Amino acid sequence: MPMALGPDLLLVAGSFAAFRLLNRGVERLMPPPPSARRNRWKWRNIWTSLAHSVLSGGGALAGVQVVPYRSSWPSPSLLRASLFPGYFLEDFVDMLCNQKLHQSWELLFHHSVIVCFGIAVLLHQYVGFALVALLVEINSIFLHLRQILLMADLVHTTCYRLNSIINLGTYVVFRIATLAWMTHWLFLNRQHVPLATYTVGTVGMAIMTPMNIILFYRLLRSDFFNIVSPLLFWIHKHHCEFLTS
Repeated sequence: MPMALGPDLLLVAGSFAAFRLLNRGVERLMPPPPSARRNRWKWRNIWTSLAHSVLSGGGALAGVQVVPYRSSWPSPSLLRASLFPGYFLEDFVDMLCNQKLHQSWELLFHHSVIVCFGIAVLLHQYVGFALVALLVEINSIFLHLRQILLMADLVHTTCYRLNSIINLGTYVVFRIATLAWMTHWLFLNRQHVPLATYTVGTVGMAIMTPMNIILFYRLLRSDFFNIVSPLLFWIHKHHCEFLTS
């Protein structure tokens, strides 16, 4: 039998409060470098997001199941999936309070869609599906590390280049492929999913998929081509020197 909704709401509220406290205290643990001090709230926000990605991505990888459609799931899986609505609510509030709407509307809209998955989790439905969705947080780890390195003015380091390569690889495996699988699963199981749930899920996939493809193109343009172009130039230069020597 599903648990009462009250304990789950308390869990979401507790995760919201925990991430809020982490956001307030992260600057003491990780003081911003001089290049990031002009935007302290974003520095705190990214480190909070990184902590969430490590917890939820690792938890999803450990707890994801093969068959996602079940009305009730074991408590460890439910616990992992119930934590993420609290974080997304915290991040929604943080951006709403600290960033102009025209600068953050994409993420705010994305978080609104994610909260819909959270409601399904609170009703003890599609918990496995939500865990699969959380696999994208594995890639988010490297997206957040990229932002941290950018804010710390470490863009020309080996660490940044290595993170860029891992970021692009995990983007394809854990973000694009995961969203494609989720869309495919919804399509195959449309007759077994209530119309309202199917509509929300389909609209959510229709919104998030193009957003993630656009972001992937931006990452390719800004990171991959910047890494490959100097390498190709170096190879071409030394090849020409070899031919003329």
